[in-house]
Formats: sequence, structure tokens, C-alpha cells
Amino acid sequence: MEKAYVVGVDIGGQTTKIGIVDRRGTIVTQTVIGSKYKAGEAGIFIQAVCDTIRELAKEVGFDQIQGIGIGAPNGNYYKGTIEDAANLEWAKGIVVELAKEVSLALDNLPVTVTNDANAAAVGEMTYGAARGMKNFIMITLGTGVGSGIIINGELVYGHDGFAGELGHVTAVRHNGRPCGCGKTGCLETYCSAIGVARTAGEWLELTDEPSLLRGIENITSKDVFEAAQKGDELALKIFEFTGKKLGESFADFVAFSAPEAIVVFGGLARAGEFIFKPIREAMEANMVSIWKGKVKLLPSALKESDAAILGASALAW
Repeated sequence: MEKAYVVGVDIGGQTTKIGIVDRRGTIVTQTVIGSKYKAGEAGIFIQAVCDTIRELAKEVGFDQIQGIGIGAPNGNYYKGTIEDAANLEWAKGIVVELAKEVSLALDNLPVTVTNDANAAAVGEMTYGAARGMKNFIMITLGTGVGSGIIINGELVYGHDGFAGELGHVTAVRHNGRPCGCGKTGCLETYCSAIGVARTAGEWLELTDEPSLLRGIENITSKDVFEAAQKGDELALKIFEFTGKKLGESFADFVAFSAPEAIVVFGGLARAGEFIFKPIREAMEANMVSIWKGKVKLLPSALKESDAAILGASALAW
């Protein structure tokens, strides 16, 4: 008999969100625990996750849980592992058998693991803007640029489980910004929230143009957005530049998978037309003619505070 609920777990660098979700995509109950454990403490973290799941499950009955979906940095779908996750001290430089350990601790419930952007794509297809779509690309614009690629209704994992790192395609071929991945010029270094802040810092040094951003220490993408809302010319140019870079890359992405839509999620997506207008214009200008006007550019339909849990939970149905 089909069970009524699944568990979604989203592991982040600072916190881990855990929730129980029904078939309509309603989060019945949820909580947040810390993720900042030290090297050698993976087992302690996993036990904390499992204890929390058991506690939350009391609300619906543990026997009504069908399975568990986990979105995690460097989550490998094929192996059910986290592999060398640089922003998780307890998973840095090692392979953590996450699915196996969680399943063993929770009466052998099935556990599925993937990275957070892939989880977001499944969540969007199950509950959000891509419901009913079989071919789309999910782009997450946060501290980095993540992506999940759906082709013929299936996530693309590739040979080793790590396919779809579109944030690390080269956006600037010569003299590009250094990226944490070891390359230079990656899309993520220009079009993530951190990338927008870097652009602001660089441009403020290169020009004497008056701007509301001058005098702000440690500028964030939120500062740039708030300045753009007030009509600040430099902030508007930063969004134009960022959107153009994204749109040019999106046109390339369309060439390999011919998606029905590209769905954009994350903090930068909240900038609305400041970012969507230049993306749309650059994407159409750089797209092969057979796809012009055919690919939708959509904001995520998932509530941001719930999206991580919903995305992870969708893996478990």
C-alpha cells in the first residue's frame, strides 16, 4: 500500500532543514538543525538527522513514511554518498556513506541522495513551475550557480553522478575571475550573489560614477538590488551585465537539451525584471533560430523558505 508521506532533508553549510511532506506538496511539519560538525563527526551529524526525523514522524506515524530524499553538496545519486564537500567540515576530503547510514538507522527506509540543485529541479517538476514538463533546466542563483537538467522527464546524472555543473561553464575565456573550483572565468564567478557583489566592488574602483553603493562596506547583491530599485545607474548596469552573461550562457544550454523552459530560483531571481529582462534579451539574441521564441524563462513557483525541503522530498516518491 502506498504511504502518505515522505521526508525531505536539505543539508547546507550552516544548517540542515528537515520536513515531512504529503502528496500535495504540503509540508506537514519541519525543523532546522545545525550542520557545523567537525572533521570526524559525520556519524554524530547523521545520528542527529535520524533522531530529528523520528521525532518529526511522531506527528504522522513513522509507519506512514514512504522514504527519504536528501539534497546535499556533492551528493552522488548513484552511490548515495557525499564526496569531498568543501563547505562541510565533516565531509571534506572523504566519502560519507549517507544513504546507507541513514537507512540503517531508520528501519531500512529507502533513501535517495543528490545535490541541492538537482533536488530543486525535481521539486519544481513535482510541485512548482515545471509541473507537467518533461524537458527543462533548473538554475539556482545563490552563493554559487547550480543547475539540474531534466530530459524526457528524468534528471541527467551522467556517468559519475555529477552531471550538470553549469555554474562552471566558462563565461569569460580570457582573464576571467578565479573560481573556487580551480578554473577561471566560470559563470558562477559573475552571476551568483557573490559574483554580483564582486562586479560592484570592481566597478566602483574603476569609475568615479556617483552611486548609492559608494561607502557601503562588504557590498552584497541585496545592496545592489536595493540601489537598483532607487534608480541607481551603476546598480542597473550591474544587473544588465549579470543578466547578459546569464542569457548568453542560457542560449548555449538550450543548444544541448532543447528545453521547454529554463526555471530560475534563488536570491537573485527575486530581483525580478532587473535580472530577467537582460537574461531574456541576451538569450534570444544568441540562440540558434530554430529555438528563438520557443524557450520559456520562468521564475520558480516554489516558496523559497520551503523549496529546499520540497525539492529533497520529491526524490522519495
